[in-house]
Amino acid sequence: VQLVESGGGLALPGGSLRLSCAASGINFRLNAMSWYRQAPGNERELVATITSNHNTSYTDPVKGRFTISRDNVRRTVYLQMNSLKPEDTAAYYCQTLFGGRPYWGQGTQVTVSS
Repeated sequence: VQLVESGGGLALPGGSLRLSCAASGINFRLNAMSWYRQAPGNERELVATITSNHNTSYTDPVKGRFTISRDNVRRTVYLQMNSLKPEDTAAYYCQTLFGGRPYWGQGTQVTVSS
């Protein structure tokens, strides 16, 4: 199983970024996919999840600003982040469960600063 994130970078407060996570080694369309984030000194927290049926859920701080989506043909999950705030600054990780254990990508850094 391999998860490869991309799309992080520097954004201004109020700006937007779109993260991508390309998956291989799993039957992608059957897997729920999640985005987590971890800021320095903080625990890793769940940001958003999309199920195989395209049902979505979000942590409260990002509701109405972030959108998770998936493309089963491209085997990719996305996180569209709008109205970014400095407190969104973190390393963002893609995650899925396979064979009873979690798999993680290498992470992509998002920094929101003026």
